[in-house]
Amino acid sequence: MGDKSVLFEAQALREFMVGVFMYFDIPEEDALLATDVLAYSDEHGIDSHGVARLKTYVGLLQAGKINPRPKLKRIREKHAVVTVDGDNGLGLVIGPKCMQIAIEKARDYGSGSVAVCHTNHFGAAGYYPLMAVKHDFIGMSMTNTSKGVAAFNGKEKMLGTNPVAMAFPTGSEPVVLMDFASSTVAYGKVEIAKRAGKKVPLGWCLDENGQGTEDPERMMNGGALLPLGSNKDGSGHKGYCLAGMVDILSAVLSGANWGPFAIPFAIDNAGSEKKVGKGIGHFFSAWDVDGFREVQEFKEEMDAWIRTLRAAVPLPGESEVLIPGDPEWRAYQERMRYGIPLQMEVVRDLKVVAQATGIKMP
Repeated sequence: MGDKSVLFEAQALREFMVGVFMYFDIPEEDALLATDVLAYSDEHGIDSHGVARLKTYVGLLQAGKINPRPKLKRIREKHAVVTVDGDNGLGLVIGPKCMQIAIEKARDYGSGSVAVCHTNHFGAAGYYPLMAVKHDFIGMSMTNTSKGVAAFNGKEKMLGTNPVAMAFPTGSEPVVLMDFASSTVAYGKVEIAKRAGKKVPLGWCLDENGQGTEDPERMMNGGALLPLGSNKDGSGHKGYCLAGMVDILSAVLSGANWGPFAIPFAIDNAGSEKKVGKGIGHFFSAWDVDGFREVQEFKEEMDAWIRTLRAAVPLPGESEVLIPGDPEWRAYQERMRYGIPLQMEVVRDLKVVAQATGIKMP
């Protein structure tokens, strides 16, 4: 995070976002849903996917690029699997509704999977599997995104950061949550570095010539992110395979735009003129633990798994070994007590949104 930031009360930010979404004729129930997804990110330390994205959503709504009142349509269904057309709705609304369908399928069949097309950016992937955990289910979500990542051994942007997230229910220990991009780093982290006037580590990005760069602007102006693992030396083919898996399940399977044809999130980003489907795609799954073993036994075993890994000897200079989800839960405790820190550039963006909509700044 940058050196200069301002603390905002979490509930005040939520009320502001609800007001902004409703200004664009989004029904109150959907506005609350969209706000909950964005607020999850800010409240859990995922600064790249929260209210910092609000201005972009506003731009898309102003330009009529997103349908404020979508009607979800099940275009194909067979037992535990469904394909949904999101009617070009806000991904922050389509996502939770489709994850709920996967949960209902898991309740009926033991597992449920939903492929979604004709949708838009859905915020932080980690929000969705946590919906399943509330039912003692295992949850998974993924989405393809607009091109920003080079193919392995290539310098041209071909795939998105294509995140995947999974969550597992536990007993007395915090939920295990795995939420990560299939690129070396999420695009939002590069944006944060640019806002703060900082360099990025080598291995994150290529410049316009296909050379490694520490300058976030060089990546953003003609360069590309690298897949998880970066290059041959770091086994970057693994991140490339993971990104491809997400792209196929989210977009090829659902009938959305895949690979380099995925529509851009930001309105000022030039996308491919060619379309191979509708919108971008998501993929959600839920599994009922009870179909595999006694739920209480599983949760107790998960607690033992967590404690065993947490007891591992840390590297020299490190104080502890973390469990997936630890950073989010710790950020939540701190931010709900002290407030949400927003960089000054984000605060300026919110002032622009407030001025455009007439919704009072928090």
